[in-house]
Amino acid sequence: MEDLDTEPVIPTLDLTVLDCPDALQLATFYAKLLGWRVEEGSDSDWAELVPPRGRRSEDDPDGEASLAFQKVADFRRPTWPDGDHPQQFHLDLSVTDIDRAEPRALALGATVHEHQPSASGSFRVYLDPAGHPFCLCLSD
Repeated sequence: MEDLDTEPVIPTLDLTVLDCPDALQLATFYAKLLGWRVEEGSDSDWAELVPPRGRRSEDDPDGEASLAFQKVADFRRPTWPDGDHPQQFHLDLSVTDIDRAEPRALALGATVHEHQPSASGSFRVYLDPAGHPFCLCLSD
C-alpha cells in the first residue's frame, strides 16, 4: 500500500518497444514516417529512434519519449481485429489532414487496413511493414 505521507515516485514514459522480424527495417520506416532519425549503432536486432528534441535521459529531462524495435525470431504478424494474434497495441499518430498524409505513409511501406471502424473519418487504420496496426488521426 502506498504511503500517502511521502511524495510518490511517478514514472515517466521513456521508450515503447515493438517486436518485429527486422528491427532496423521497421525503425527506418517509422523514422521516415515521423521525420525522426535512427540512433547510431542500431542494427537488425535492436534499433532506437531519436525524436527531434532528443531522447529523454538524465542529461536531457526535457527530451521526448521514443520508439525502439527488437527482433523476435518467431515473430508473427498481428491479426487485428480478430484472430490468434490481435493488435497487441497500436500507435495513434496525429495529422492535420489524413488524405494528405496517407500517400507518404503508403510510399514508405504502410498499407491501408481493410477494417476501418471510424464512421466519422476522424482516424484511418494502417499496417506498418511488420503488420502492426497504427492510426493516422485528425488532430484537434
